[in-house]
Amino acid sequence: MTAPSTFGLSTEARNLHWLLSNLVEEVPGVHSVTVVSSDGLMLLSSDPGLTAAKAAGGAGGPKGSSADLATIVSGIGSLTIGAAKLMDGGGVKQTMVAMDEGSVFVMSISDGSLLGVHATPDCDMSVVAYHMALFVGRAGHVLTPELRSELRKSMESTQ
Repeated sequence: MTAPSTFGLSTEARNLHWLLSNLVEEVPGVHSVTVVSSDGLMLLSSDPGLTAAKAAGGAGGPKGSSADLATIVSGIGSLTIGAAKLMDGGGVKQTMVAMDEGSVFVMSISDGSLLGVHATPDCDMSVVAYHMALFVGRAGHVLTPELRSELRKSMESTQ
């Protein structure tokens, strides 16, 4: 994992980067993690170096990188929110997609942002969901509009 430069970031932004890094490093089977704002922009990424390479026209790393994951998470979020509205199901708390070669987990954060995780097909889904819930619990109350703006600017500077 390429560590983002947290120099010059607020304490809250550095803490969110630390929480994201811990999620990737501590949970077996997790490939990449991203946080996407309610308007679909990537706020945090477990591999910002790959995002920058892709933006520069390079290979951008393996499929399933955080840039790809952010796009997928945003789409899944929109689809499930629309489905919940059509079915009068209330708010969407989490979504999981199991595939032959991996899994994608999406969990809502209180401000409308989404946490997305790409993991191996043999990961322990309950452990991944538990650690995602811990992240959401810790991150949800600090993701203010000011912090989202700071994180967006930080992601733009790595691209």
